[in-house]
Amino acid sequence: MSVSGTAEPAEARRATEFLDYGSEEVRDFTEAAVAGVGSDPVDRAVALYYAVRDGIHYEIYGADMSRSGLRASSTVRSGSGLCLHKSVLYAAAVRSLDIPCRLVLANVRNHLSSERIRTLFGGDVVHHHCLVSVRLNGKWVRATPVFNRALCRLYRIAELDFDGTTDAVFHPYDLDGRRSMEFLVEHGVFDDLPYDRVIEDVRAAHPGLFAASDGGGRRLTAGSLVADASTPGTRSVP
Repeated sequence: MSVSGTAEPAEARRATEFLDYGSEEVRDFTEAAVAGVGSDPVDRAVALYYAVRDGIHYEIYGADMSRSGLRASSTVRSGSGLCLHKSVLYAAAVRSLDIPCRLVLANVRNHLSSERIRTLFGGDVVHHHCLVSVRLNGKWVRATPVFNRALCRLYRIAELDFDGTTDAVFHPYDLDGRRSMEFLVEHGVFDDLPYDRVIEDVRAAHPGLFAASDGGGRRLTAGSLVADASTPGTRSVP
């Protein structure tokens, strides 16, 4: 369900099918991330941001797009995922601390990418990029715990930091001052991942992403963003 406004609805705190923070995996991940941080919600949300950003590897290739594969608990087990997986995990962990948060979905344009990524995506527009809106100190701030530090360095993108007080949304420029990413369309803010809509839209917009050998159509094509970084012409990641 898409939601709006400035209130703190109960739905923004609840466990869901995908934000399954009652699972042992998410519970253990969260406890480790905030150990020794203290009780301040901002400090805890920031600690979780970096735990997801750098502790879960960002990877498009081979990503599991099944219902079970996109649950927060599955992302902890796999240790990797794309923006959908990582943002769902972050939202689940934040909610487990009784901090309201929601998922945000948008189409973005990625100006700088490898030739293979552009081919698989069918261009430079990425459908259903996912980030998180968190309620901290009485206001909603946005965080994108997606591109981990090691991958940013490989692709010469500045790391996206989050302090819990201002939005950390996307990388507008790379380290060489070239345009990197811009938002085109925001689809809404959601209490849980609208799975059927996301899969239908991503499959329609980016059919080349899905592995031909996957009869169920829920596994993305194999490869490695780390390996792509050494390919001539590679500049950035979507």
